[in-house]
Amino acid sequence: MLFENVRFLDTTLRDGEQTPGVALTSKDKVDIATKLDELGVNVIEAGSAITSEGERESIRAVVAEGLNAEICSYCRIMKPDVDYALACDVDSIHLVAPVSDLHINVKLKKDREAVRKMAIETTEYAKEHGLIVELSGEDASRADLEFLKSLYIDGVDAGADRLCFCDTVGLLVPEKAELIFKDICSAVKAPVSIHCHDDFGLATSNTIAALRGGAQQAHVTINGIGERAGNTSLEEVVMTIEWLYKHKTGINTKEIFKTSRLVSRLTGIPVAPNKSLIGGNAFTHEAGIHVHGLLADTETYEPIKPEILGRERKIVLGKHAGKSSVTLAVKEMGFEVDDSQLHEILNRVKELGDHGKKVTDADLQTITETVLSIQREAKVILEEYTVVSGNKVTPTASVKLKVDGQDVVEAGIGDGPVDAAFASIRKGISGIADVQLEEYHVDAISGGTDALVEVLVKLSKDGKMVTARGSRTDIVMASVEAVINGINRLI
Repeated sequence: MLFENVRFLDTTLRDGEQTPGVALTSKDKVDIATKLDELGVNVIEAGSAITSEGERESIRAVVAEGLNAEICSYCRIMKPDVDYALACDVDSIHLVAPVSDLHINVKLKKDREAVRKMAIETTEYAKEHGLIVELSGEDASRADLEFLKSLYIDGVDAGADRLCFCDTVGLLVPEKAELIFKDICSAVKAPVSIHCHDDFGLATSNTIAALRGGAQQAHVTINGIGERAGNTSLEEVVMTIEWLYKHKTGINTKEIFKTSRLVSRLTGIPVAPNKSLIGGNAFTHEAGIHVHGLLADTETYEPIKPEILGRERKIVLGKHAGKSSVTLAVKEMGFEVDDSQLHEILNRVKELGDHGKKVTDADLQTITETVLSIQREAKVILEEYTVVSGNKVTPTASVKLKVDGQDVVEAGIGDGPVDAAFASIRKGISGIADVQLEEYHVDAISGGTDALVEVLVKLSKDGKMVTARGSRTDIVMASVEAVINGINRLI
């Protein structure tokens, strides 16, 4: 049956590190792997054991967590790669054999039969040592299909448990992918996976088409990260199957957004605001006509409820805001306003928008409380802060806070003075809340070394997110101000 019992092999930990500038620590990999396990992925490709001792340490650390998912190592068709994987005590290997003549002749400088022999011998060796083997054809979309099928058949005879078709440079189109998989799946006696790259933006479409053609497992990454244009996005494939094709995947979709944020933070790769499902704008609304529709029925301008992904709907206010936008935003903050108060709040919001300002949650709360004459005492007040930084000094910050009326003094270190200041603030409020910094943005409002800077931050707590602003000539103070404003909005 179509999409019945689809499995997911997640390659975020390996393919993410193929992205320029990404270097995950062992702790990072364990944190991501643990979250992937919570999501319910079937296989986690934890890295390539042959790469380095540091890579092997991180793979062993993931294995040591005792996760429910099968833990896998990427291997070339070489016995030493298998030996290194065995030393990491993984459950399986993703054994990759180049199958296009371009890769065989140019990259390996061998012929088809030499590759076939290497693939078979390495498969047999891995099986003799108790590993699950997924035999993968690299650059399969440019390979001779008859050669590929014969290699797969020989691989299964040698003991391969699964097979994989790799669209290594993203050259498949959906209609061709479906036909290819119908052909391959009828010719081989083992489950076949699809592994796509997004060079032409078709990774998700090709993956869905392959699953329609009979593939039983999809290779995916969180946020679609990976080398070049990235890999197939887990969240896109899962939600396409669940929401558009109405089949359960076994993935805990309510953890998708949290996992996305974690991967983005640890890899340092931001998620594009317009990225489907997980981008900042995916469930964000500003135009008055849209929000008017949402007030009547959220389905008017949302294909699914944000809560399904562990998200919240967000109303952005600016010069395009209408009465509906402000009504919904104020209501979600827990305020009740009459028509005259609503009119005044709307005018103040538009005034900020006309001056090019982004109206943050903290701004709207302040405006609303002013209009309603509400005096709300902040739970966290900054009394003083100190930062020390230099080319031969570890950036360190200390803060004195008043938290719920009690004096708290904490210190922290970081990658820079702002990071250190945030670390010390997080320690200071740890007794009442665990707040995460999701996004940080700085703009210079005026020129010169004494420029007024505006800092915008996005903070989260237990899945709830807020934005806040700080404006100062001192970038650290502006950052601290923004964070404190956001914290008070969250708690």
